[in-house]
Amino acid sequence: MEKELLSYELFGMEFKNPIWTASGTFSYGLEVAELYDLSELGAVVVKGLSLKPRKGNMPQRIVETPAGMLNSIGLQNPGVEYFIENILPKLRKYDTKIIANVFGENEEEYIAVSEILDKAEGVHGLELNVSCPNVKKGGIAFGSDPQVLYDLVYKIKKVTKKPLLVKLSPNVTNILDTADACVSANADGLVLINTLLGVAIDVEREKPILSTITGGLSGPAILPIAVRMIWQVYSKYGSKVPIIGVGGITTIQDALQHFLAGAIQIQVGTANFYDPYSPLKIKECLIKHLRKKGYDHFTKLVGKAHQMIIK
Repeated sequence: MEKELLSYELFGMEFKNPIWTASGTFSYGLEVAELYDLSELGAVVVKGLSLKPRKGNMPQRIVETPAGMLNSIGLQNPGVEYFIENILPKLRKYDTKIIANVFGENEEEYIAVSEILDKAEGVHGLELNVSCPNVKKGGIAFGSDPQVLYDLVYKIKKVTKKPLLVKLSPNVTNILDTADACVSANADGLVLINTLLGVAIDVEREKPILSTITGGLSGPAILPIAVRMIWQVYSKYGSKVPIIGVGGITTIQDALQHFLAGAIQIQVGTANFYDPYSPLKIKECLIKHLRKKGYDHFTKLVGKAHQMIIK
């Protein structure tokens, strides 16, 4: 019954269900694999991978906020080669899709990491983190400049045959500008959204809490923003451009908002920190919701809120 309700072919592959885990919130999956079978998930998006190992930022790197959290981990990771040699072989035994999150400090690093992962058996797709600062452009994020983003996506599409998803930054004036750039460069799908920039101040010490001052805001607080941006992109492209929704999903109600706004798959992120079973709970609740509504497949929900508006 689960397969009939939840399986879906996307990018030429079958995803057994539309519940993914978000990069940076699930590490590489192996820790959670001690709690449950990763094969229960539609996909695992692993923690971001760079060309060389990164130590990340100095503490303090995480602070709890009302309805969410700020993080400034600094993309700490062991590097793409270490991932392929030591972590990926352990992930291959699970019957789920593995999506590799990619980042770099410049265009060349993005391309190099993508080329390496293109040859990696067991990696089913790439997700570009374009919220990273471009050191050659004065520190502006790749995802903030539509032309820079177009060039990056276009060049990476030349070096990989794997599906290429772009995780868009919400820290822009108009999300359609960057979405259009990715679509024009032939990205296979869009991931909406990454974290929002925020600052938390310790009022007793009278200074910012995070060592980097700013951090990425995630959690329930950003749900309406994620849903709004999914709505905007789906309004323009409809089902022609696959949207993977992420941002503020902690309950089935949150997930349903993403689907109804136009997401074809969803990622559970911050909720994993306090309840690693959240993705499975949402999956079970999705099945119950579909049965209650009498739907024979979850795709009947996708974009439906647009159809319900009387024009």
